[in-house]
Amino acid sequence: MDLETNPTAENTEVPEGDKSLTCEICGNTFSRKPNLARHKLIHYDLKPFSCDVCPAAFSQKINLKTHMRMHSGEKPFACTVCNAAFSAKGTLQTHMRVHTKEKPFSCETCGARFPHQSGLTYHVRTHAGIKPYTCGMCGYASASKSHLTVHMRTHSGEKPFACGECDAAFADKSVLKGHMRMHNGERPFSCGTCGSTFSHGSHLKTHMRIHTGEKPFSCERCQSVFTRNSHLKNHMRLHEKSFSCEKCGSVFSKNSHLKVHIRREHNANKPFSCGMCPLSFNEKSILTAHMRLHAGYRPFPCKVCHIEFSDESSLKRHALIMHTKNTLSPSDVDTPPD
Repeated sequence: MDLETNPTAENTEVPEGDKSLTCEICGNTFSRKPNLARHKLIHYDLKPFSCDVCPAAFSQKINLKTHMRMHSGEKPFACTVCNAAFSAKGTLQTHMRVHTKEKPFSCETCGARFPHQSGLTYHVRTHAGIKPYTCGMCGYASASKSHLTVHMRTHSGEKPFACGECDAAFADKSVLKGHMRMHNGERPFSCGTCGSTFSHGSHLKTHMRIHTGEKPFSCERCQSVFTRNSHLKNHMRLHEKSFSCEKCGSVFSKNSHLKVHIRREHNANKPFSCGMCPLSFNEKSILTAHMRLHAGYRPFPCKVCHIEFSDESSLKRHALIMHTKNTLSPSDVDTPPD
């Protein structure tokens, strides 16, 4: 019997609001017998509706109809707020939560809220330590099947998400989405405290530590703490090894920093001359920063007091001297976070 089209006496609806027909397997209730019958196909893993294009099969005809739009490219459900369009009405309804900020799914353990049931399911596993999806090649385990799918591409080298503007390609669609903001200049993540905007949510999260004073990365050898993991890694080099200048004794954590120091401080050759004053420099970048002084161009603003500087090193020096007590360190200046 075609449960989708065959009318029978069982199609008679019970009174409105009365869902007296109960699935004995899961307890869901229904007002019509055909609806209950269709529902039971899910439990028995019966999928009588098959796709003619690919091997996919479904327990309900409406699901096959929605699936076919994937092959045809049809997206009849459009968002009235933005230009997004979808093949299924349910997907549009889920998308609308992006605009409404609705998060109807909440964690009973910590109260965290999510716009999608799948997000909550993944989150709950983090509390329980459940990682049911395991890589057969290296033992990596994840609470999310999609995370495992992305991980497997590290073994296969597959990068199916290509940038249309440059030659970059990525294993993860979300990484491509973030990369595209580099081309279009989009910065959708804004700080509610100072108004700074960012292209990635992780950048905003790191920035917020300037306001909160949070420094979650601590050195195991000393009492130093840092806002970013990269700053901790740089600090650890001080414990592991150092590079000393033979001419003045200055010590650096990186050999590249030592080379820059020697070139700037001890190199008598200064081929880059200013056309407006007698000064000359051994690096073109230093001359470029110097020329901003003549032009009055100061593109590096302090995020605490808004004083502007012509070069980044001056801004960092200012931050260290003036705002150390405000939890802003030189490395907290507008640089990409981890």
